[in-house]
Amino acid sequence: MSELTLRPTRAGEALVMMARCVRLSRRNVDALLTSLLLPVLLMLLFVYLFGGAIDTGTRYVTYVVPGVLLLCASFGAATTAVSVTTDLTNGIIERFRTMDVSATAILGGHVAASIARNTVSTVLVLALAVAIGFRPAVDPLRWLAAFGVLLLFLLAVSWLSAAFGLLARTPEAASGFTFLAMFLPYPSSAFVPVETMPGWIRGFADHQPVTPVIETLRALLLGTPTGNAPALAVAWCLGVLAVSVPLTAVLFRRRVA
Repeated sequence: MSELTLRPTRAGEALVMMARCVRLSRRNVDALLTSLLLPVLLMLLFVYLFGGAIDTGTRYVTYVVPGVLLLCASFGAATTAVSVTTDLTNGIIERFRTMDVSATAILGGHVAASIARNTVSTVLVLALAVAIGFRPAVDPLRWLAAFGVLLLFLLAVSWLSAAFGLLARTPEAASGFTFLAMFLPYPSSAFVPVETMPGWIRGFADHQPVTPVIETLRALLLGTPTGNAPALAVAWCLGVLAVSVPLTAVLFRRRVA
């Protein structure tokens, strides 16, 4: 009976922590505007400033939408590191621990809030993309599959970001993770075909985790063959999760012990 009564309590803790992180995001107007406006600005930047100079064999807005989605998702998920480090440095986590709030609930709240923020920014990017000419021709099943892949990627990057936040000693140091997360989509198939890159960069672009996720999203949204990209994308995301979730548990115990 005690075990049965404990589970709703832990689930309730996670929901409370998620609601807290969402409220904090709403109150931080600068960060909220950045997370919502950055995707819009990046979409306009790539389509209208660079699109005319890049030949992808199709309209550039059609090619670039999956890359912008992933770039903005990477940035939004990476801000989890700053949130976690901020909680560690201002002492609020110690207060939660005195109330026997679990580490899973605390960190899971940050991850869930990250996914909520990024879902909103994803909808904004897609709405803008449709307004400027993006025309996905897929059935609901492919839409659902694309959202599932993007959600899995967000989950993996958010937990990895939480681990980095536990390692960093200051929010400024934690913000360095956002640079790394935003860098990876550039040497990939996000904005130009990998075939156009020099050999040594192409090798990296072909074998980094972002490329198969982008290729999966592009194939699902445009109705083209997916090949082995979905299997590689899921494998990368699950691998990151398999490392980052246990790592956050170990790091959390060390930081708050």
